[in-house]
This record gives sequence, C-alpha cells and structure tokens, in this order.
Amino acid sequence: MHIFTTMITPFNADGSVDYDTACKYVDFYHESGIDGIFAVCQSSEIFYLTLEERVELNRRVYERAKTLDKDLLVVSSGHISDTIEEQARELNAIYESGTDALILITNRLDINNEGDDVFIENAKKLIAMLPPEAKLGFYECPYPYKRLVTPKILDWCLSTGRFYYMKDTCCDASIIAERVKQLRGSSFKLLNANCQTLLESMRMGADGYCGIMCNFHPKLYAWLGKHYESEKADAIQAFIGTFGFTEAGLPYPLTAKYHMDLCGIPTKNVGRSRRSEELTEYAKSCMRQMKLATDLMENKLEEWENEGH
Repeated sequence: MHIFTTMITPFNADGSVDYDTACKYVDFYHESGIDGIFAVCQSSEIFYLTLEERVELNRRVYERAKTLDKDLLVVSSGHISDTIEEQARELNAIYESGTDALILITNRLDINNEGDDVFIENAKKLIAMLPPEAKLGFYECPYPYKRLVTPKILDWCLSTGRFYYMKDTCCDASIIAERVKQLRGSSFKLLNANCQTLLESMRMGADGYCGIMCNFHPKLYAWLGKHYESEKADAIQAFIGTFGFTEAGLPYPLTAKYHMDLCGIPTKNVGRSRRSEELTEYAKSCMRQMKLATDLMENKLEEWENEGH
C-alpha cells in the first residue's frame, strides 16, 4: 500500500510562505512512516499561491524529502490556469524544481465540463507539452468543481503508458471497485482520498491513501497500509473514519496548521484560503481532543506491535 499525505502551506505573520516550517512538516511526515507527499495541491492552497511560490515550495519539499530518504516519494501538481498553454508552463516549472510525478487536476482539463472527448483532447495537448519522461497522474480536485474521471478516460490513460497515480475523490466504494477492476494489472495506482471507505477499498484492491487526514494522524494510516488484512484494522478504520468527518465541519487547513503546532512544530494561524478568525476556540478544542485520542490510539498500536500482531 502507498500512503500519501497532502502538503499544507505554513505562512509567516506577514502572509509570506514559511518555507523553513514546511521543511519541518516533511520531517514530521517522514518520521510517521508514510510513503509519500502530495505537494502543491489544494491543501497547499495552490489557487492562492503565485507560480514562484508554488515552484519554491515544491523545490524545498522535494529536496528535503530526498535528503531524508531517497525512497520518500513526492508527487506534485500546481497548474491552476485556464488555458492549456499556461498550464503547461506551470507544470514544466514544477517539474524542473523536482518531483517523482506530475499530477494533473482533472477540472483544469475540462473547465466547462463539456464531456470526455474535450477532456481527452485537452489532456493530449497538455502532455505533449510536458517532458516525455515525466510520470503523470490525476487528481479529482473538488475546487472549483469536482470533475470525476470516467471509464473512457481511464482507458485512454492506460493507452498512453504514462499515468502512475490517481487521487480518487469519488467517495463511492462501488465506483472505486469498478476503477480497481479496470486498472488491475497496470502500473496506474489508485489512491483513495476518502478515509471512510479506505479499508474497504484496500481490501478490494486499491493501492492506498492520499488525503488530508495524514496531517493529523499519519502513523495510523501508515499502520493501516501494512496491516489492512488484520482484524484489528477494523478498529483503526472506525477511528479514522469517524475523525475524518472533521474535513467538512471545521476550517481546514487552519485546523491542520493548529494541529502541527500541537505536535511541536510552531505554526502561525495564517492562511490564504481561510480567514484566521475561522479557527475558533471550538475548532481548537476539537483538534486538542483529536490529538489526545490519536496519542492513545498510537500507544495502542505500540502495544499490538509488542504483542507481535
């Protein structure tokens, strides 16, 4: 299984990107035992970053990750423009700053939601302008609208031989099952972003997780990726599935930044996609409760490991 976190962007008090703290996040992720980082994605607030900031953030994350462990994967997105030409410029700049795969945001390839033929034609134009050696992937980003891929699009992806990762955000186990069946035997890995269906998807053949909740309890996801066939995995699934509902009810990514602060990485309550005042005392209390519960569950994992499970 491949367990990826989505990278959040810390900011200084003046609103500038805090690259040094971002590197400390990479250390935190690595120490937690996960396999990879999805850099410059929606969690990174990419639609609120300049191209220069996106490129520099990606470069710092990639270089820090490879310094820690050459096998720690970094996949990267970062194209937010409307035209294919501008998207190619953005993605080429990201690629040059270092990445293991370029992740294409699906709604950028069909901005007006005109259908699969338009999507595929735009995708062909875009990848023709990218380095031929670059590995590619898809991300069904919810913003500005969620454009799910279809079986026709997946067939086209497989025909190119260039696609290796997909962050699946359909949140539907039956759709995931069909996608898993279609991708079986290929090098195209399906990573589920929805924690409520995660264990079920792993057991049906999906390749792992790529989502925001690895910012809160990555060790639990790393353990689940190794022990998803165990009976004890159901208890971990119940835990992560329940806390995963905070994705919608609380002001993420401010909550993730506050949680990093609770984990000993000083982080300012500053964002660009959310106003600082949205991180209320209620939201902070929820994060403290989550941190306490996570610590208890991580201690339980240690007990299980010592028992030989």
